[in-house]
Amino acid sequence: MNTPKQDVRADQHEAAQTGLQAASITTDAPSDACLSAGHGPNQSFGVIGLGAMGYGVASSLLRAGFEVWGCDLRHATLAAFQKLGGRGVAQAADLARCDAVMIMVVNAAQTEAVLFETAGLLGPDPAQPRMRPGSVILACATVAPEQARALACRIADYGVIMLDTPVSGGPAKAAQGSMTVMGSGPKEGFDKVKPLLDAVSAKCYQLGDAAGLGSTVKMVNQLLAGVHIAAAAEAMALGIRSGADPQALYEVISNSAGNSWMFENRVPHILQGDYTPLSAVNIFVKDLGIVLDSARKLPFPLPLSATAHQMYLAASAAGHGLDDDAAVIQFFAKLTGIELPRKPS
Repeated sequence: MNTPKQDVRADQHEAAQTGLQAASITTDAPSDACLSAGHGPNQSFGVIGLGAMGYGVASSLLRAGFEVWGCDLRHATLAAFQKLGGRGVAQAADLARCDAVMIMVVNAAQTEAVLFETAGLLGPDPAQPRMRPGSVILACATVAPEQARALACRIADYGVIMLDTPVSGGPAKAAQGSMTVMGSGPKEGFDKVKPLLDAVSAKCYQLGDAAGLGSTVKMVNQLLAGVHIAAAAEAMALGIRSGADPQALYEVISNSAGNSWMFENRVPHILQGDYTPLSAVNIFVKDLGIVLDSARKLPFPLPLSATAHQMYLAASAAGHGLDDDAAVIQFFAKLTGIELPRKPS
């Protein structure tokens, strides 16, 4: 693992459909024989939320030879996961005997629900813990730093270690096992889940011992990602309005100083007229909202982030909230009347 010195409808449905009760399916919870006191392929890992990111994470763990338990509301998703060799469970509580569990939902409210509600992983009563003392929970949702700190304190009451581990890389890198993990929390926790992190990430940064540091870095990453996508949409809209050929414009900018990872990755969605979500507009409504709320409390001005946030809000209000985040360009289409490329029928 690296230190800083070293180195929706997919996502939206992952948020909406990941919860405590999964589709009816007959399975067993992990048995004692599945558990290992050591570190290695015999460890049993769980993933709550088999959406666009979570399914890729769980698949990467399976490829690494671990026993993997997945929890999701969708029967078809659980069935597909079982065909890969995974185990589908009926509720989050059924993962409590795993050595470590990744929470791959979208926000703080869903994280708390899958942890603390009646059928949750930990349950409502710290006096009746479900996970073994010293087990590890990896909280991967993008949340405000103060929410990560509060969550870690609450989980500690159960005798369980929480790692603040938001991730980046999108569904493709999740499926490849090459995500970037922005982690913070007790070193003991990172040591216990090193095999898991090695299986799902190309880079795992340990940013400190305290929860909230990982979420702080993820917040800054989301600021840049959201602004870059909005800027890419604005640039393409201007080029189209000015008469440039969209495909030629993309080719030139992708090989020029104005390029960015987000421009190169998201503009093809615009050129294809295909806004099938890998990450939805509403994700950036939420994430840039976290960025702005956190900055307001400092206080710290964020004029570019505020403008980008309004663009995502406008696209969402116009009915594109569940579309791919590249659909933020629809803001300009409605404002200026430009003709965007259409998906072939």
